[in-house]
Amino acid sequence: MLSRTADHLFWMSRYMERAENTARMLDVNYQTSLLPQSADRASEGWEGILGISELTQAFQKKHDQVDARNVMQFMVRDAGNYSSIVSCLSAARENARAVRGTLTTELWETTNQTWLEFQRMLSDGGFERDPAALFEWVKFRSHLSRGVAVGTMLQDEALHFIRIGTFLERADNTARMLDVKFHALAGDYFGTWGDNDAPEVDFYHWSAILRSVSGFEIYRKVYRNVIRPDKVAELLILRPDMPRSLAACMNEVVTNLHLVANEQSEETQRRAGRLRSDLQFGRIDEILSTGLHAYLTQFLDRVNDIGAGISRDFLVPA
Repeated sequence: MLSRTADHLFWMSRYMERAENTARMLDVNYQTSLLPQSADRASEGWEGILGISELTQAFQKKHDQVDARNVMQFMVRDAGNYSSIVSCLSAARENARAVRGTLTTELWETTNQTWLEFQRMLSDGGFERDPAALFEWVKFRSHLSRGVAVGTMLQDEALHFIRIGTFLERADNTARMLDVKFHALAGDYFGTWGDNDAPEVDFYHWSAILRSVSGFEIYRKVYRNVIRPDKVAELLILRPDMPRSLAACMNEVVTNLHLVANEQSEETQRRAGRLRSDLQFGRIDEILSTGLHAYLTQFLDRVNDIGAGISRDFLVPA
């Protein structure tokens, strides 16, 4: 496969996944903003959204006040923000168009229709009327795109690069969300809480975080207990059977990297495999005792390093 083709497929899937994750973050913050809380705490939540995406400075250049309306406008429909949903869906479509001949008709039409329909929803005021409905729609279209890719694409290098891009982006976004949300709600260490003494006032905030990664029902099934921060962290970091956990994402990255391996990708595969092993044999009490923020910061650095290695070994040089 040409490196340019692989590059377009890799970034097409990353941008689609990024659009979904942005919708998930905005949705959970929008839902929690409807709960009784102080103005300062509500503002902290929206500031956290900008912090997750490293967009605080870019936002401040365009808006004077951090509030729900300004942040959602910036993160949904601002084409000048390269991490906004509209920018991500546009970039996903352009990358798909560049490799139209490599994609199945169903996958191209799904990606193209997502972009066109999203444009219509923005122009007719659907976003302002019901932000939650738009976020759910973006998540659904991302699910549809992945399902169509797996269900119609030949199981060759093209699909493997799509999967690598998807799960590398998901790992990055899950780690960022965990870092900001956990720091805001529970501080950097919370492993000493007992089964029955977690603050009840935070129940809806923790459940909202779980719902943002489609993990609320999974948590109930796995732990059958009150929602505790240390168990939430364990679920979203170490559980390989949780689809959006860091462990599950790295399992997919390593598996698909092996399937596209070439003579110069050995070091990238080694680093990805080592990160997966650290997650496979890690323990949540050890992670929390050394500091969740430090752990997630290191994880993000390692994921970015793996992404750089993939670009160097397979894709068009930056």
